[in-house]
Amino acid sequence: MPEPLLGLRSDDHGRNETLDPNDPLPLPLLCAKINARVAAFLAADAATERLRRVQEQTRISLGVIEEALDRYSLEQLSLSYNGGKDCLVLLILFLCALHRKQLATSSARIQSVYIISAHPFAEVDAFVDHSIREYSLALARYAKPMREAFKDYLADVPAVKAIFVGTRRTDPHGANLTHFDATDGGWPAFMRIHPVIDWHYAEIWTFIRHLGVPYCPLYDQGYTSLGGTTDTHPNPALRAGNAVEESEKTAFRPAYELVEDEEERLGRDW
Repeated sequence: MPEPLLGLRSDDHGRNETLDPNDPLPLPLLCAKINARVAAFLAADAATERLRRVQEQTRISLGVIEEALDRYSLEQLSLSYNGGKDCLVLLILFLCALHRKQLATSSARIQSVYIISAHPFAEVDAFVDHSIREYSLALARYAKPMREAFKDYLADVPAVKAIFVGTRRTDPHGANLTHFDATDGGWPAFMRIHPVIDWHYAEIWTFIRHLGVPYCPLYDQGYTSLGGTTDTHPNPALRAGNAVEESEKTAFRPAYELVEDEEERLGRDW
């Protein structure tokens, strides 16, 4: 495993441990560090076919983000962020692109919106709080349905015209999306930007682990798709053994050991 990108240590299996008490890096230095790590990854000879695919996906996604930065000012852009693996990859790539476009300044903060589950995990909220500090997020929180949350967010931050979203092709309602899609009728009007739309589940985790990006600790407990406490469970495909009794706690392997896209949401109640 590489050195962690930010302030988390990893154990011998790559799992997250404790937060580093050091102060977060200023945004320009953070973006420069991320860009250096991404640039080194892209310049390296890929040891596996999956790494080669992730390199290609990374180049495509950076191109989409850089196009968005050409189309819109930073004040017009925001990021939908809930601490999950997909929007985490998106955030890292966005910070990399800010460095490449020379837009990272000490006074800048990343406009973002967090639509909170009706029954949020404490671990998710804690990781989002960590992300605010580490990544200089100016994050607005809304505990309401998505359509209403976006309506209120755009009313509160009227300069926003486009929002980056970490949706992938295999997500619900993701099959027909492109990199740039205006919202559908009946929704608040803004441009949805989907830089990681064509990434596969295993590619997301390959990027996170290869670059040493800290992530929500629930993923180390077998959760593969994070919703709320009432509709999200460890993925049964990652069960490490069979419980002898129903009351016995069953261990689950970490999320990054799952490979198949279609198994990602086996731990979700829909």
